[in-house]
Amino acid sequence: MDTLSPIETVAIALLSQDPANVRRHSPRNIQAIKASLQRFGQQKPIVIDAAHVVRAGNGTLEAARQLGWTHIQAIRSALTGADAVAYAIADNRTAELAGWDADALAAQVRSLDGPLQQAAGFADGELDALLARLSAADAADGDLSSADSQADAHLNNVYEIAVECKDEADQRQLFARLQAEGRVCRVLTL
Repeated sequence: MDTLSPIETVAIALLSQDPANVRRHSPRNIQAIKASLQRFGQQKPIVIDAAHVVRAGNGTLEAARQLGWTHIQAIRSALTGADAVAYAIADNRTAELAGWDADALAAQVRSLDGPLQQAAGFADGELDALLARLSAADAADGDLSSADSQADAHLNNVYEIAVECKDEADQRQLFARLQAEGRVCRVLTL
């Protein structure tokens, strides 16, 4: 599939979000996309299918709607069925597998004035919080042997373990203990 589809200008009213979209967009995420669209305009098209369902760019579509846009740039994909689903997942997952160069990120974001930092997606304190998480993750990686680190380099130094707890109290206790050890943790309740 080496052929590139032309970019189209599409009426937003014709488009619908992917009902099976596996990526969730928090209000903070939509706000960051809106700030980017307001400052820079739409720099990359969303991807839609023949039925006007968004396969990549659901967050961008929602942000554009909230901004009152009536049209948006899109590329129409010929993918259907399982291929369209897999592409939508891959679009999000491949971005997620990338990592940050903490030093370069800090230097670049700090070189921007406040409005540009906001347009780049960083509200007050978010850069420092991200850098702290990256630093904690780097420190945790120091516990691994060199061979383990090299073998798992393709995971971009992100390792996850799911732990089943007997109840909420057990979950809270484990979470507190892991945080006290300096682990970067998040709680997922299934």
